[in-house]
Amino acid sequence: MTSPEVLAIIPAYNEEECLAQTVEELKRVAPEVAFVVVNDGSIDRTRDICIENSYPMIDMPINSGLTVGFQTGMKYALRHGFRYAVQFDADGQHRPDYIESMHRCIVETGADIVIGSRFVTEKKEHSARMMGSRLIAALIKMTTGATIKDPTSGMRMFNSRMIERYAHDDTLNPEPESIAYLIRKGASIKEVQVHMRERQAGESYLNVAKSISYMVRVTTSILFVQWFRR
Repeated sequence: MTSPEVLAIIPAYNEEECLAQTVEELKRVAPEVAFVVVNDGSIDRTRDICIENSYPMIDMPINSGLTVGFQTGMKYALRHGFRYAVQFDADGQHRPDYIESMHRCIVETGADIVIGSRFVTEKKEHSARMMGSRLIAALIKMTTGATIKDPTSGMRMFNSRMIERYAHDDTLNPEPESIAYLIRKGASIKEVQVHMRERQAGESYLNVAKSISYMVRVTTSILFVQWFRR
């Protein structure tokens, strides 16, 4: 894998506590991977950290959310001619040592999307969070026929066809419902076993209320909304 073939898109909102650690690990472990931080209108020192360390950055003037931030990163990837883009969290949960195996898979299989999955060779734990993952996986299976073992994984690699599609279609988001939609439109999905860490610092945007809202939105979208899209 040689630069500039792969771009890591790192959406960041108020990630001053872990951004530098995340980026420096990425640079050390996967130096062949280019990256861009999408500063999503942070009100902490996220922007300053990028400037102080000369990190490539797209500086969003206001907080626009993960979907807009990721789409912006995909537009950047398309404009700069990257063949692959990997969604990579700023909070330290994603491990850069798995990017190589994901890249190898997408090249060798010709897949459109490779998911860094926690459950290719390992079983899901019995918890409320995993109940949600099981439900989403079942809905995707029911509506597309595809088996996705870790639909909620945020570590995903996309090929050039998907980069262009995300760059031009503002209805797509980096969430399971878009994966289900793209499968129905003919996208090929593969999964590669990875291990993830707990968030290294800061707070997750998903509290109990938002988690419930997330599940309702994803379920409704997969079962109903996606069927009315072109």
